Amino acid sequence: MVLRVHSIEDGNQQGLSLVSGRRRVYSDIDLTFAQKPDGDVFKKQNVADVKQAVKNLLLTNFGEKPFNPFFGGNLNDFLFELNDGINEADVESEVRLAIENFEPRAQVLDVEAIALPDNNDIRVTVTFKVVSLDEQVSITVSLARLR
Repeated sequence: MVLRVHSIEDGNQQGLSLVSGRRRVYSDIDLTFAQKPDGDVFKKQNVADVKQAVKNLLLTNFGEKPFNPFFGGNLNDFLFELNDGINEADVESEVRLAIENFEPRAQVLDVEAIALPDNNDIRVTVTFKVVSLDEQVSITVSLARLR
């Protein structure tokens, strides 16, 4: 993020800009809750944190987050449509919508959904860019229905 600073007091700089660059650090706890030797839990930072957040978002169903009933990717609903023939474009659309609405740190570049009805499985691969870090990440989420 580049910040341009101008003020009345800077009038003698003949139109020059003061530029300051600041890199934002994202961090969260590691959801495996593995402990360090000192007893604290590990934390994820930057790309790993955003990747974990996107995965959790996609695996969250509507109604699971208190006071926000439409939070999540709600992908489990598509599992029960496999026998009827799932539309992969609908899955891709829901994934894009969820990330755009609830994860501002990620900019979706590509979403690919593959339905495997014989295995009762949906595989969703999301490629996104971490906004302030300009790094491209790809994750694959696999959902399977138990018989």
